[in-house]
Amino acid sequence: MPEDHSSHPGILLSFDLPLEGYAEDVRAIAVRTIRLFGLREWKAVVLTGEIHGHLGIYSTIGAKMGVYARELFEAEGLGGDISVVTYAGSKPPVSCLNDGLQVACGASVGHGLIEVSEDERKWACALFCCGGRKIKLHLRKEYEDAVKSDIAVARAAFGLSAGYWSRIRDLAVKYWSTWDRKEIFNSCDPGA
Repeated sequence: MPEDHSSHPGILLSFDLPLEGYAEDVRAIAVRTIRLFGLREWKAVVLTGEIHGHLGIYSTIGAKMGVYARELFEAEGLGGDISVVTYAGSKPPVSCLNDGLQVACGASVGHGLIEVSEDERKWACALFCCGGRKIKLHLRKEYEDAVKSDIAVARAAFGLSAGYWSRIRDLAVKYWSTWDRKEIFNSCDPGA
């Protein structure tokens, strides 16, 4: 059984990085995005981008999903209290969701609290377990379709060049600053 770390404090007592410390595109959305979606989501997406190596679409969605799951469980602590089964697989781009889930939930590989399902379907969906309760969340179809279409258009236009990665970042910034985590996910029967 994994060690319970929920009572241990995190590292950061605050997240007061001056706006000048952020890249220009992120700085441009900071104040409004924090006001709309809160500091918890802001921190999760920023930290996810840092560990993920770039600001990506699915990693941002994973951070939003993990923050939303924490809210649904009313789980305030970091780590040890939420376990995750992700249906995003282990192949990008969808698997990038997993990095956001780990950061936002504290359900890291190191804690043994995240598992990648072997299901054939790979999609932005995860099963969260906390305190004997289960919640399964997935990206609503219209948002999933928008992501797939935007990625396909970017890949057709740029291949996997620097232009592609620039476009993906632009889309991630857009989704981060406009998509409300309370609207973009559906919950479904945890057994489904």
